[in-house]
Amino acid sequence: MADPRLKTLKIKTGVVKRLAKEKVTYEKEADQQRNRIERLKREGKDEYDIRKQEEVLQESLMMVPDCQRRLALAYDELTKILESEQDLKELEEYHTALKVLEEAKLQLPHKD
Repeated sequence: MADPRLKTLKIKTGVVKRLAKEKVTYEKEADQQRNRIERLKREGKDEYDIRKQEEVLQESLMMVPDCQRRLALAYDELTKILESEQDLKELEEYHTALKVLEEAKLQLPHKD
């Protein structure tokens, strides 16, 4: 039977990868929404429509910190797994997890 640690490693790697992608998506969505609002204002559209679009923007912006929080937790969890499972270092899944952590690091909240 396959090593259950590998299954856990694959799952945790997937979670980190998904959360990092999700954060980027919400940030892009917020930028697109800002541009849409600016365009509506330039075109002199109805205030009601502009306010509704601003509400959509706020929803997207609220999701970014939530994604960052969940990503930070998943990142720490995967890091601990890699530290405790040094005997898996030779496996592809281990190296994939390291690569995903490196990519996800850019999406973590910055500690000032």
